[in-house]
Amino acid sequence: MEADAVASADLEMIVHGPHGRNKPETRLWLRMLSTTKLITTEIRRRLRSEFSATLPQFDLMAQLYREKDGLRLGELSKRTMVTNGNVTGLVERLETDGFVQRVTPDGDRRVTVAKLTPAGTDLFIAMAAAHEGWLRDIMADVDEAMISSLWLEIGAVKASASNHLSGSAFE
Repeated sequence: MEADAVASADLEMIVHGPHGRNKPETRLWLRMLSTTKLITTEIRRRLRSEFSATLPQFDLMAQLYREKDGLRLGELSKRTMVTNGNVTGLVERLETDGFVQRVTPDGDRRVTVAKLTPAGTDLFIAMAAAHEGWLRDIMADVDEAMISSLWLEIGAVKASASNHLSGSAFE
């Protein structure tokens, strides 16, 4: 296990100790945070190992896969919650590798749209299938009924959080 994963696994114990002295809301938040960190660390490792790809590259390709006509770089930045500069770097890298192409619609050089190439589409389909399998593997010890129940229950937590934001969540 990577050091990050070990740190995540112990986050709950480090912060509130073995006797759970924190309030239930804090414990729930720490549990969701540490679980997300554990899974994300493993997904990153597997993407790197099996596809020589990063999670931001996977996320960017997922957005482009959903939009067959491509997306403007600014829209990609919003959807992936990555800065414009980082999106440009990700697109340039994927373009160099032959997975993304940049086009200027109607010859307007002020607008750049990124699109998956056929090779990019093939790669993303393979990565998405692997990603789905990895999640199934990671959650193999949790039965389907519990996954469905947790999905609904965490949805209530998400709705409450959304109702109590002081501003836009993704500014």
